[in-house]
Amino acid sequence: MIPRSSQSPKQPDSAVPDVLAAGLRVVFCGINPGRVSAAAGAHFANPRNDFWRLLHATGFTRRLLTPAEQFDLLQDGVGVTNAAPRTTPGSGDLRKADFAGAAERLERLAVTLRPAWIGFVGKEAYRGAFGDRPQLGEQQRRLGETRLFVLPSTSPANAAVPWDERLRWFRALADASAAISH
Repeated sequence: MIPRSSQSPKQPDSAVPDVLAAGLRVVFCGINPGRVSAAAGAHFANPRNDFWRLLHATGFTRRLLTPAEQFDLLQDGVGVTNAAPRTTPGSGDLRKADFAGAAERLERLAVTLRPAWIGFVGKEAYRGAFGDRPQLGEQQRRLGETRLFVLPSTSPANAAVPWDERLRWFRALADASAAISH
């Protein structure tokens, strides 16, 4: 039986639970829970967020999941967490202090659970955790043996990035994570 969530390293004081297990293909890391996600207790719960559709369109999931089915991700070798635990109306409401300890927590997650990849859903999730301004795609930085990849944000606030562009980056991670897995 697949564990529903790992007890270590836990995301502190978040309205949305981590969806983690050992040896996953990819752990997706969002920036933080928005109000809709916090109310639902589920990642990427805003119905206008493209996350779940992109996962299915690029083969990360066998079927289109709903946010309420987030723990079913584990059956497809996928997990999800956030860089910052605090719920905000938008990511622009986050402060630097909201990311305190994020890099260390993600490193513990990588060393303890050994996912092949961590895919940051948006440049700001990566920047918040590490303080660097990343480009989209695979990063030089590694956490233990875990590779890092930055994707475009799937938030409705990032609607300027067209679906096809988001799809292209999610497909690139799907291909890379299929080629390099445990």
